[in-house]
Amino acid sequence: MSQKISMIAAASENNGLGKNNELVWHLPDDFKRFKQITSGHYIIMGRKTFESFPKPLPNRTHIIITRDKKYTAENCLIAHSLDEAFVLAKADKNPFVIGGGEIYHLALPYADEIELTRVHTKVEADAFFPEIPENEWELVAEEFHPEDERHKHSFTYQTFKRI
Repeated sequence: MSQKISMIAAASENNGLGKNNELVWHLPDDFKRFKQITSGHYIIMGRKTFESFPKPLPNRTHIIITRDKKYTAENCLIAHSLDEAFVLAKADKNPFVIGGGEIYHLALPYADEIELTRVHTKVEADAFFPEIPENEWELVAEEFHPEDERHKHSFTYQTFKRI
């Protein structure tokens, strides 16, 4: 496949992503980075992740994975499996899987790159990012951000490439 599949997420030190379909932190710089990295790309997500947005994210093509054969969302593509989502995203040389937990677990074997924001806290969560197997992935870039008046937690941007 000439497509590079990337996953992008923010996860706590215990791999928590969110609770009750909401993020458990507010990190403006991470939102900015997410927008910068994913703009102009196809973004693949589960239905619950999509429904957690107030509206579709601008300048991105949304692919929503759902088991519901009748599900529709205006200006979005609907897939009923991860494979179908990848086919729908074939026009993009680098689509991004953006969540949630179940979709990340399904996508990990297909991913070539992971853009992870490791949030330096442990949270109570009901959605989790998968463990990244050290024998399959190499950490190729890391950038630490301390907590400040806009960010309640310190965090580290990490880029992993499949070995």
